[in-house]
Amino acid sequence: MKTVSGVLNICRKAGYLIIGGENIRLNQHKMYLILIDKTAGNSLKREMSFSAKTRNIPLVEIENLAEILGIDNLKALAVKNKALSEEILKLLKGE
Repeated sequence: MKTVSGVLNICRKAGYLIIGGENIRLNQHKMYLILIDKTAGNSLKREMSFSAKTRNIPLVEIENLAEILGIDNLKALAVKNKALSEEILKLLKGE
């Protein structure tokens, strides 16, 4: 059984994650999904929402993002792999 945590860890090991709001904002490569922690500040949420809208990619708020990946103070990340981002979206929707 796949979990969001498992798929995100696969993404991390394969180098498909962009970690941090600043890195997402400055990234020039294609991204397929942005995940933001529910405890993130309003400024970061606005910035990530703008990035998601201008690049036409989904933005999903998730709880305990830092705990899932074991990275302290993680508030935002982006996935660079289309298939894995679609799998994460399916898992988050409960499909």
